[in-house]
Formats: sequence, C-alpha cells, structure tokens
Amino acid sequence: MARHGGTPQQWLDLSTGINPWPWPIPSDLPPAVWQRLPSRVDQDHLIAVARTAYRVPGGVEIAIAPGTQALIQWMPRLAAPGPVAIMGPTYGEHALTWQSAGHEVVAWDDPGNLPEGVCHAVIVNPNNPDGRVVSPDAIVQLAARLGERGGWLVLDEAFADVEPSVSAVAVCKGLPIVILRSFGKFYGLAGLRLGFAIGAPEIVQRIVAALGPWSCSGPALHIGALALADRQWAEGTRDRLKRQANRLDDVLARTGFEVAGGTSLFRLARHRDALKRHATLARQHIWCRCFEGHEDLLRFGLPPDEAALHRLSAALAEGE
Repeated sequence: MARHGGTPQQWLDLSTGINPWPWPIPSDLPPAVWQRLPSRVDQDHLIAVARTAYRVPGGVEIAIAPGTQALIQWMPRLAAPGPVAIMGPTYGEHALTWQSAGHEVVAWDDPGNLPEGVCHAVIVNPNNPDGRVVSPDAIVQLAARLGERGGWLVLDEAFADVEPSVSAVAVCKGLPIVILRSFGKFYGLAGLRLGFAIGAPEIVQRIVAALGPWSCSGPALHIGALALADRQWAEGTRDRLKRQANRLDDVLARTGFEVAGGTSLFRLARHRDALKRHATLARQHIWCRCFEGHEDLLRFGLPPDEAALHRLSAALAEGE
C-alpha cells in the first residue's frame, strides 16, 4: 500500500495460505474465557480433542502453543548443539531461527540422502511453497538415523489438515520426531494464535516447560476445542478448498502460467515474466507472493469468492 496506494479494503490479499472461509466462531462465548486465567482443565480438554482430531497414538504427547511460529522459534533453542539440515526451498523462518540459535544450517533436498554430520533435520510436509510430500517410510528412516546421532527430526505439518493422510503422527511413537501442527491456516483463524507440538514425551515436556504457564489464551483454548471437534465442517471444507483450488488453477492456466505445485490452500505457479506479472497485479491492488532467487515463480492463495476470482482473472489477462 505504501508503494501502490489503496486501502486494506481495496486490496485483494492472495499472499497467504490461510483458508478464506474461517470456522464460524460462536457469538456466545462464555464470559469466563475472557475474565479468568486458563485452567489446567481447559488445556487438558483441548489436548484430548486434538488427540482425537489428529489421531495421536498412545505414548505420544501434545503441547499447546500460541501458534506454530512460537514453536519454530523454540525448537533450535531446546535441541542439542549441532548442525541442522533443512529440506528446501521452504519456509524461510526455519533456517533463520536455527541460525540465530547458533546452529550451522545445511541445505538439503533429498530425503533419501541425509547429509553427513548433521544432528537435526527439518522438513515442511506438505512443503511450502511447492506442496512436496515426504512419505512416512522415509520419515521413519530419517528419524531413526537422527536418533543415532542424538538429534531430532522436526516436521512442520502446518498444511497437513487439507490432506490428513500425509501426516506422520501415526509413525512418530518411539522416534525423536516433533510434529508442528498449525490451527489458524486450515481453520482460517490465524489471529487466534494456536498451534500444537506432537511427539516423544521427553521432547514435548521440554517444550511445555519452555513455554511456561498460560501460554495460550482462554478464548484460543475454547474456540480451538470447539473447532477441532467439528469433523463435519472439516470434511466439507476440504472439499470446498479443493474445488476452489481447481478453479484457481484454471485461471492461472488460461493466463499463461504453469501450475508447479502447492496444496489446496495455495498454488505455486511458474511464468517466465513472473516478477513483471507480480508488479502488474500490485498496481491493481492484488498481492501474491514472489520469491528471491526464483524469479519465475509466484504463489497464490485462494480468492475468497466469485468476484475475487474474476478480478484476479481479469488482472492477469490484462498483464499478458
């Protein structure tokens, strides 16, 4: 807006991977969720609901956090010293936080070939921005190797809600795996700041101790429990997101882009003049994501309605 003008109401923000159709927050939240500190009962209830929603097996524990970004910040500070391999290209905050905590960061792109000498590894699964998925078998093998080196495998499953079958929750028991699950993206409530760490009890207990008491607000605990229990909404939303992602693919293909990957919450698209198209969209107050070092790629979140989809289509056509 500083460069191109306009107001927030005039911009179409397609730069995020957040569901544009949020879970409907009840209008009659109990006053107590605002007026008192969250209790252990509140936390235990949300953990029980999350255990069911994420199909967490026995012997695996869950920590509640104020968003997965807080967990991303904490992981390198709780992990043992040593280099970390981060499978990329991916969400940049992982490398930044491990570097700032004093770990050497090693670039890595092949789950079957773990670099020698690294103690820890980070995989975003499905990956942001290309939607790459690493199989559970490969994850088990990686975690076992890292365990032999005294390290952890951190799996960022921020977008796994759109395709629960990709989650490694079912195979993490007995392995040094920490799974990060985001609430705000799939449920469209990023401002609530709620996330989960799922993994080996000894690791999760360290996370809980680091976060301290009352790390999540009462409204977040209450709304999170209600939403995660709403299986009908989740199943219907997965279908709705897929349909809208397919429509977005059609718009991109018609305007000269090649769809290069993504999930049903965002699409990665390739165009030889991607940066030029990015600037053209910005002048029309439409914002998508470009990538330093990848000048042929743009990432698009889902347009929230028919008017937004038409607006994007017209803007892309004008830029051809």
